[in-house]
Amino acid sequence: MEGECSCSFYQRAKPYIAMISLQFGYAGMNIITKVSLNRGMSHYVLVAYRNAFATAVIAPFAVLLERKIRPKMTFMMFLHIFVLGLLGPVIDQNLYYAGLKFTSPTFSCSMSNMLPAMTFFMELLCRMEKVDIKKIRCQAKVLGTIVTVAGALLITLYKGQVVNFLWSNHTNANVPEATSAAYDKDWIKGSILLIFATLAWASFFILKAITVRKYTAPLSLTALVCFIGTLQSTAVTFVMEHKTSVWTIGFDMNLLAAAYAGIVSSSIAYYVQGQVMEKKGPVFVTAFSPLMMIIVAIMGSFILAEKIYIGGILGSVLIVAGLYSVLWGKYKEYKEKESENSIILEPVKGVITGNNQMMIIITNNEEINDIEMQKTEEKRMSSAPESVVISFPMPQPPMLAREAPKALNLN
Repeated sequence: MEGECSCSFYQRAKPYIAMISLQFGYAGMNIITKVSLNRGMSHYVLVAYRNAFATAVIAPFAVLLERKIRPKMTFMMFLHIFVLGLLGPVIDQNLYYAGLKFTSPTFSCSMSNMLPAMTFFMELLCRMEKVDIKKIRCQAKVLGTIVTVAGALLITLYKGQVVNFLWSNHTNANVPEATSAAYDKDWIKGSILLIFATLAWASFFILKAITVRKYTAPLSLTALVCFIGTLQSTAVTFVMEHKTSVWTIGFDMNLLAAAYAGIVSSSIAYYVQGQVMEKKGPVFVTAFSPLMMIIVAIMGSFILAEKIYIGGILGSVLIVAGLYSVLWGKYKEYKEKESENSIILEPVKGVITGNNQMMIIITNNEEINDIEMQKTEEKRMSSAPESVVISFPMPQPPMLAREAPKALNLN
């Protein structure tokens, strides 16, 4: 009995353990990448190596697991994948790493929490999102977007005093003043880069949601996007970096940063998010992102002697509040669509009886043939004055669980 209880508890806790572990993985990526960038590694080269590692890890699984379900490649699908590689691996990652270099890991993680609000804003611009301001869920999404933008402005334009932790005096004493001065000088520049990176990432998600409907092999799609992104980022690096020495990489922090980002942040993270999203939904996955910001703040103050400011804390609180407001609206919208899909059931047949009552008998797929076989008898019954039998089709959803026939009497 105790074994069954512990097993059941583990099954329920697995999504939470997976998402918390994933946030630690993302936090480690931000810290390691920041160290590598501070040591002089080009972010263009880092993006190229990261996507090369991601392609090498994902491609074998895509070839083995999806060779029978992989759709045929068309020219329009290739254009979609080309633009996805441009938005995600090239524009978003390069802008994010550049912003991370000019600011700090904690600040970058705080700005990345704007993603749901930015996605909602981009969907409004593309007319993919309809807002009924009378509904509470729509009000929550609009208000959350406004609060998130306000938090981003606050965290960018206002710093305030430094917040000292118990270990801050020891770690900050070892940081040269010149480093802090240069760090403050590029703060606004890094903030702008991170905002544009988030916009590119939101556009990537919108286009990917459209592409997934047509290209139904997710592993293959991810491998192709990473491969195209590798080629594009390599071309961008040759244009932006004219020294061939920037490609030199050894068994050092630069190799660790590229391999860690490609394997953990692009490959393992994709698999874990897909598994959890399948069981718990997209809102559950996104709800854990503020945890990464807290982990990075603690790790950054320890490892990088990062300074945390009052403005950063207040802005982060606003961003997280706006994030959960948007997520709550998305969750309500998800539940509404789920309930609507459960109401639209399979083909039905209606019988209008003599006492003006209509009986709707819901049938499953196994009964469709029986209905066809009974048409002759039903037509013969329809000639009687006391009852008339009619049949009409209803659209069938793509995936429905089998269920026994139910009857509803509509007066």
